[in-house]
Amino acid sequence: MTLKQSKEMAKTACRALEDKKAKDVRILDISKVSVLADYFLIASGSNKNQVQAMVDNVEEELHKAGFDPRQIEGYNTANWVLLDYGDIIIHVFDEENRLFYDLERIWRDGAPIQAEELEV
Repeated sequence: MTLKQSKEMAKTACRALEDKKAKDVRILDISKVSVLADYFLIASGSNKNQVQAMVDNVEEELHKAGFDPRQIEGYNTANWVLLDYGDIIIHVFDEENRLFYDLERIWRDGAPIQAEELEV
């Protein structure tokens, strides 16, 4: 996958999260610190239903754009849902688990970027 496609995927996912009122959406460019992916998107919702709605919307919008997940973990409990799209990995948390796992701290070597920087 090209960097252009990764950016397009991340931008689409970010918009889909925001459409469902995701809280504190963060984008980390981890391409220089990990071979796992180019981008991590991290967002939180206030309850199980919102978290699942956010995940559903991301999956639907990325599918429309021609991208399908390799794997989705945690959907049923909706405490922490991980959507693996290869070059981007999306983490959708409930608020309590986001504070507990604190991925932003763990991945602090990644470069935080704004959604506008994803414009292709």
